[in-house]
Amino acid sequence: MNPLAWRVTLAAAALTALVAGARGASGLFVSPLNAASGIGLASLSFALALGQLALGLTQPLIGALADRQGAPRVIAAGALVLALVTALPALWPAPWVVALSMVMVALAGSAVASNGLLVGEIGRAVPPSHSGLAMGLLGAGASLGPLLLGPLTMWAIDARGWAWALTATALLGLLAWPLATALPRRTQAATASQPVADVLRERRFWRVAASFGICGFHVAFLAAHMPGVIERCGLPSSLAGVWIGVAGAGNLAGSLLMGLALRRGEPAVLLAAMYLMRAASIGALLLLPVSAEAMLGFALLMGATHMATLPPTSALVARQHGVARLGTLFGVVMLVHQLGAFAGIAFGGWAAAHTGSDTLLWAVDIALALGAAALAWRSRPAPRPGRRARPRPQGSGSQRASSAASGCGSTGLPSTAATPARRSASASTASASPL
Repeated sequence: MNPLAWRVTLAAAALTALVAGARGASGLFVSPLNAASGIGLASLSFALALGQLALGLTQPLIGALADRQGAPRVIAAGALVLALVTALPALWPAPWVVALSMVMVALAGSAVASNGLLVGEIGRAVPPSHSGLAMGLLGAGASLGPLLLGPLTMWAIDARGWAWALTATALLGLLAWPLATALPRRTQAATASQPVADVLRERRFWRVAASFGICGFHVAFLAAHMPGVIERCGLPSSLAGVWIGVAGAGNLAGSLLMGLALRRGEPAVLLAAMYLMRAASIGALLLLPVSAEAMLGFALLMGATHMATLPPTSALVARQHGVARLGTLFGVVMLVHQLGAFAGIAFGGWAAAHTGSDTLLWAVDIALALGAAALAWRSRPAPRPGRRARPRPQGSGSQRASSAASGCGSTGLPSTAATPARRSASASTASASPL
């Protein structure tokens, strides 16, 4: 990659690490905020789900603004709002303030490091031959953030209290300002190969978007409710921070490996494999005895498939529709992703509150993962038409050899082999030529 491509990719990865780390550790604040505000788990889960829905609704707008105005302006404004609304519940833990903060944090985080915004920037700055690696590094940033901030946030809550930890998380959001300066101030003008309205009428686009919506259902539930799942399994609550760290390590490895695999692999096939791996991992968790080891093994597998779905999904959208409007189109894909995230958080909280367990959620999640694998598999490119075999040539052996030399089903280029008669004719023609 050229210097500009490296600069944009690394800055985007750092921004993603910043926001994904805070978002991944947000589940650690659910119980303290619930206890401090008295909002109730179901209401708090609904507020978190509304934040995911609002995040999705703004994705196309944010992607379009970045396509037209450049990403740094969008990121700078988002970073300031993110810091303010993150710290708000630590200063005023009223139920409505906590609910408002959950929604606004999601919106502001989207303006700082949404996939719709950053995928478009990378798609325009990185050559197509290296786009898979760049998207893998972006996913690795989303992995590195939870890997570092998960255990650190758990330590801060235990050592200093949840209010101090939440304020520290808010201040970290301001680091987005210097990182935004590494991105181009204005995007270069590009001609879209297809209007956005036409793309939105195509089934192949919605197949990819629907599979990513199922991804949102799964990962949002894990981010918001996994600490509660661990407690409901009878395991120590301190395991939640370790779980987040292990999932972050798996996420880092999975994202990098996916970026390398895309250099030769088919994105649709790799994406289907990720969803099948999720379904199998959830099934294994349900079948194995409850233990810390099983839970951490589940974290590793879930982490390996978390952001690994991003590179092949963006590759499919770019291959089908080009990069000129990639920010806008991926913003629409992220809208569908966040609709799934809304459903995952809301349904997960409702199921836990009304049934006292997560078995129903896991069963639904397995079925959805299998459906996502089927959608991804159907996004493979259509096979090229097979070459038709010509009739078997009749005649002498030399004639058959001449026919074989000309190449049955060849590309139409003249054969280097020729019969003696043709060679003599060519020679006589060449000798008669004035050149």
